[in-house]
Amino acid sequence: MLDLMGFGQGEAGKSADAVAAPPPRPKIGLALGGGAARGFAHIGIMRTLLANGIVPDIVVGTSIGAVVGGSYAAGHLDTFEAWARSLQPRSVFGYLDIRLNGSGLIGGDKLGAQLDATFGKVRIEELPLKYAAVATEVKTGHEIWMTRGRLVDAMRASYALPGIFSPILVGHRWLVDGALVNPVPVSAARALGAEIVIACNVSTDITGHGTIISAEDTPDETEQAITAPPVEEKRGLSKFFSIEKTMKREFFGAPGRPGISTVMVDAFNIMQDRITRARLAGDPPDVLISPRVGRIGWFDFHRAEECITHGARAAERTIESIQEAISFLTPTASQSPGTGQDDEAS
Repeated sequence: MLDLMGFGQGEAGKSADAVAAPPPRPKIGLALGGGAARGFAHIGIMRTLLANGIVPDIVVGTSIGAVVGGSYAAGHLDTFEAWARSLQPRSVFGYLDIRLNGSGLIGGDKLGAQLDATFGKVRIEELPLKYAAVATEVKTGHEIWMTRGRLVDAMRASYALPGIFSPILVGHRWLVDGALVNPVPVSAARALGAEIVIACNVSTDITGHGTIISAEDTPDETEQAITAPPVEEKRGLSKFFSIEKTMKREFFGAPGRPGISTVMVDAFNIMQDRITRARLAGDPPDVLISPRVGRIGWFDFHRAEECITHGARAAERTIESIQEAISFLTPTASQSPGTGQDDEAS
């Protein structure tokens, strides 16, 4: 029995397979940032990484990053990509169940139903790799890492943009978009055991760099004031049939006047940009992938193909750096386990 277990053998009797086994590579973590429709670039990034043999052991996502990362972790990235590429402006409107009551302009039930149809009752703890979705607790502002429970609930909570989507109740907490506290969750990936963190920031070029304008000229009183065009009053049943159309016009705005969504998203962009730069400066990733998708609007979900292409190109530019980082942290076959020193030197 001892011989079968390998005890009592000399150095020459050790298993040839054990000696020839390749050294373990470092654990790779992928931190996918938020950015609504721009987050479709994560699909192109992941496709490129996988094609080059860079397979993540840990995936952490915020907002749309949680959705793309969860789709990959659950083995449904193909399904999610096909759905994303199929979106057209009219079909995007179909997912906007705009409502006048509640705590968000969009109920999110239609989009939630689409996610339910794809992922069903899949639970995070059943996934084949470590996964976490980042969200924010409404009352406390706590950063919540969801590593257990239904995958769909975690996704919906992570992308629940305040004021746009209604908060999601997970357990006893009301949760909203994780980008409020951690837009590109490098820290979460490291905490889950990643030795190399690849961060994907799809909001790099959405704003300037905080330029300060000391003064701004005030228009003269004689200048024509900007006024909204008069709205024709609806009569009879036509008044009720035009409510949804009116709501969507107010939501997206009109020429020369931003809508509710534009104002909220622009404000959110500014805040997210400041938080992202501060957090990445304090906890930088080993490699940062930043696709140039700033010209794609948050609700331009019909431009998925363009986003995916930008993501793939950005990832291709970083492959060499990622492979160098992996090689640097991978022990060579001549190194003694646990010492990092060559056998000859010891």
